[in-house]
Amino acid sequence: QVRLVESGGGLVQAGESLRLSCVASGSIWSINDMGWYRQAPWKQRELVARITSGGVTNVADSVKGRFTISRDNAKNMVNLQMNSLKPEDSAEYYCAADVRTTSSRVTFMRYWGQGTQVTVSS
Repeated sequence: QVRLVESGGGLVQAGESLRLSCVASGSIWSINDMGWYRQAPWKQRELVARITSGGVTNVADSVKGRFTISRDNAKNMVNLQMNSLKPEDSAEYYCAADVRTTSSRVTFMRYWGQGTQVTVSS
C-alpha cells in the first residue's frame, strides 16, 4: 500500500506565494515521476508540473516562470513553489507518483494524494 499526503494549501491574495509539499510512504520499491495536477470546478484535471527521479522537469505553460517543482528522493517528497499566484490558479491540487511497490517491482502504478485546496483571491 502506498500513501501520498499533501500539505501547504490555503487562501492567499493575488501576487502572494504558497508552497505545496507531498510525501509518499508505504511499500515503496522505487518512484519514477512525481508531479502536481490541479482541478478547478467544472474543469478537467490538468498537469501543473512533474519531475523525474533524475530531476528533469516539465512545467505547464500557464505556470511557467511562476511555479517551480523540486524533489527530495531520499524523503520521497515533491514540492511545488508557487509564486505570483493568480485567481485562475485556484483549484484542488493533487500530488501523483509513479511507484513500483515492494510486491511488484516491475510495473509502475500511479498513486494519487487526496488533494489540497488552493484559493487565490483578487
